[in-house]
Amino acid sequence: MSLDHPVLSSLLPVVLLIGIGFVAGRMKLIRGEAVRDLSNLVFLVLVQALLFRTMATSHLERLDLKSVALYYIVAGAMFFALLLIQGLNSRSAVVALAAIFSNTLMIGVPLVQLAYGQAGLVYLFTLISMHALVLLTLATVVIELLVAREQSQQNPGQQPRRHIAATVARAVKNAILHPVPLPIIAGFLYSLTGIGLHPVVERPLKLLGDAFGPVALVLVGVTLAQTAIGRHLKGALGISVLKTIVHPILMAAAGWALGLRGLPLTVMVVAAALPVGANVFLFSQRYHTAEDLVTASVAVSTAMGLVTISVVMALLRHGSA
Repeated sequence: MSLDHPVLSSLLPVVLLIGIGFVAGRMKLIRGEAVRDLSNLVFLVLVQALLFRTMATSHLERLDLKSVALYYIVAGAMFFALLLIQGLNSRSAVVALAAIFSNTLMIGVPLVQLAYGQAGLVYLFTLISMHALVLLTLATVVIELLVAREQSQQNPGQQPRRHIAATVARAVKNAILHPVPLPIIAGFLYSLTGIGLHPVVERPLKLLGDAFGPVALVLVGVTLAQTAIGRHLKGALGISVLKTIVHPILMAAAGWALGLRGLPLTVMVVAAALPVGANVFLFSQRYHTAEDLVTASVAVSTAMGLVTISVVMALLRHGSA
């Protein structure tokens, strides 16, 4: 496979930029305290411009939502299957979430943009707009029920103190009022006006959006350089296999079985093959469950994903040829 091959030409810049960030992190060129500032730049400035501009300038009436709906059906089925296999407890719920929650933003957006252009980004952004809302809300409902069950088993005479409805409502609110869905929704609503973006507005947004990919990938590398894996390597490998291999296989199989083809299915399968998203770590922190394992899984699945995603993209290209 030559360096000009579409898969390699899309994936190599991702690998190199993550590698540059990793080296910079190891050499302490970017210190730990600076990572938060870089994260704010990426999430609160650059990605806002990219998400809004892409959705505002797209023809969303041509969008086929069947592939996005199927993605969530497959993810939900895999979540509950893993929960039943591992046992009905809060730790199993966190591990199951790690196996289905993709890093769609930091790695997915630059990769899909390089490989499939704006047409691919529109499908990915449609998925991203509901990603945290659907999957984190699902996981929140399940884990709240499991925690309440565990508390009642430990203290049979006590009523559970958690108010599940209030917790779930807060999770839904946080998922919607978030820096990622809001510019997508705003861009979608603006596109319905048919006005278009004036060049004076569109060009600065494009410059900011173009900067998102490189900065985000370097930041991924810096974060990996500061992550300790240690004794959780075996567990992290297991989660990484589920996330980067099993998840895309199930998504591809379901799509082909239902007759989905072309770019919509391709983007959904690539999204399923992405490594574990950082939101899973925040989720594990909230419930003080499997925090070190999830941290290790984010790092291991990112390293593994650089290989598995290339295989997935090559197979998808071959299958559509």
